[in-house]
Amino acid sequence: MSKVYVDVMAEFTKDGDLIPKSLKWTDGVWYEIDRVTDIRCAASLKAGGAGMRYTCIIGGQKKYLFYEDNNMWFMEGQ
Repeated sequence: MSKVYVDVMAEFTKDGDLIPKSLKWTDGVWYEIDRVTDIRCAASLKAGGAGMRYTCIIGGQKKYLFYEDNNMWFMEGQ
């Protein structure tokens, strides 16, 4: 697997939390993030790399979205 860098629309809460709201996949389609169920510092065991791992529910499926120290977002590709 490899890293797939994606565009993300996110918001900062009044408490300073960064919450992703939607992402644009490589096909150019924007996907809404239904909810974020967990946020933790973690490594991607499938694609390599580390950062803040957001466990997201997108279209009823659990997906991991990572935010790296370089201010870039990625997901685990095929």
